[in-house]
Amino acid sequence: MTRDPRAPRSLPPGLSRLLLASPLLLAACEGRQSVLVDGGADARILNDLFVVMLIGAVVLWFGMNGLFYWATRRSPAPHSQKLANWLVILGGIAFPTVTLGALLVYGLTIMPDLRATGDGPVIRVTGEQWWWRVEYERDDGSTVTTANEIRLPAGVRSTFLLDSKKVIHSFWVPSLGGKMDMFPGRVNEMTLGPERPGIYRGQCAEFCGESHAWMAFEAEVMEPDAFAAWLNAEAADAAAPQGEAARRGAALFLAQGCGACHAVRGTPAVGRVGPDLTHVGSRHSLAAGRLGTSTEDFAKWVANPGAWKPGAEMPAYDHLTDAQIGAIAAYLEGLE
Repeated sequence: MTRDPRAPRSLPPGLSRLLLASPLLLAACEGRQSVLVDGGADARILNDLFVVMLIGAVVLWFGMNGLFYWATRRSPAPHSQKLANWLVILGGIAFPTVTLGALLVYGLTIMPDLRATGDGPVIRVTGEQWWWRVEYERDDGSTVTTANEIRLPAGVRSTFLLDSKKVIHSFWVPSLGGKMDMFPGRVNEMTLGPERPGIYRGQCAEFCGESHAWMAFEAEVMEPDAFAAWLNAEAADAAAPQGEAARRGAALFLAQGCGACHAVRGTPAVGRVGPDLTHVGSRHSLAAGRLGTSTEDFAKWVANPGAWKPGAEMPAYDHLTDAQIGAIAAYLEGLE
């Protein structure tokens, strides 16, 4: 049975499914970890670079395949040697060279903008297993230490000094800019210029072990005055525990040896092995984005860290009673 040439042609099944799914695919490009939702100049430059390179790739693809289609389908007859030479010179050499050269020049011209010198705070970020040590260098030479989140002033370019303790990590906040690897024994420098206040999600972009997928962090961009106030508050000692449960939790925290690994400024806990917990209750997440910061989340983490982050070096405290774990959780949740 022959097909009526006047009947409309149907799309191949695979292409039809792709077109139907395209709205869902585009919807996945939204969110606080999307490279297509820029929160600053660096991410916008990279987004423009992606668009220009995509257009260039499409032009090359259609140009080269169009020439092939014309030569093999539209005009399949033998061609003269002169025409064949011109097709090779213009279509096979000149056209791709000019197109790729233009893309290269464009890419090189935007590199200085991505490597501009910072005029804002200097922040040292160290990749641990599997969390982030964050240290802010202040104008008076002092350092403010926190963990598992960064806060940045909008409208200025912050400088990041990136290194790692044991293995290679990669620092990346897709909505704020490009990523940079972090190597043990080496400090890499990058700058970011966020513009739009908000909370964005960062992630380690280099496989680093068992809990690589759970090595995230929050990046909050704040108005400059709000950032300055936050940094001053972050430099202060920990608040005294409020309530009977929190006071019992503070005593248990020290009695169980937690202060050997964690620091809580203003208390005998001065450890440097694990994250600084001085203001852990005011952070957006716990355990590098793995849990929230409610009392229940702290209790889950204290009872069995390995259940939430495989390979975590922190031991489980499941030998404690639920009441004791709840008291420690109440103390940690109150460290704001």
